[in-house]
Amino acid sequence: MQEQTALEGFRRLAFGDIRDAVKLLFCDELNPRALHNMNLFAVSEIRRPKGGGMEIRFFDRIEALRLLSELENADNGADGLLSAIEQGAAALERQEKGGKSP
Repeated sequence: MQEQTALEGFRRLAFGDIRDAVKLLFCDELNPRALHNMNLFAVSEIRRPKGGGMEIRFFDRIEALRLLSELENADNGADGLLSAIEQGAAALERQEKGGKSP
């Protein structure tokens, strides 16, 4: 279950929308209600420098894609191992039923 949550999080980081963060960057006044409704999942840091303005940093999409790929490939490997174990168990059962030794 945790692995599925991680996969979904990395998908959101890699392919997620950043329009709300760009809107935030260019808005003149911050409305707390509007801020609460914004999708800022991909934002890693928001700063207001002393000189004015705003800096928004995003999580690394390439890194999220790499980790997503690793998790998905690890998932496929586990499925392959499980499938091989199931096939081996089924073959042993057939041999036992047929009276043949392995």
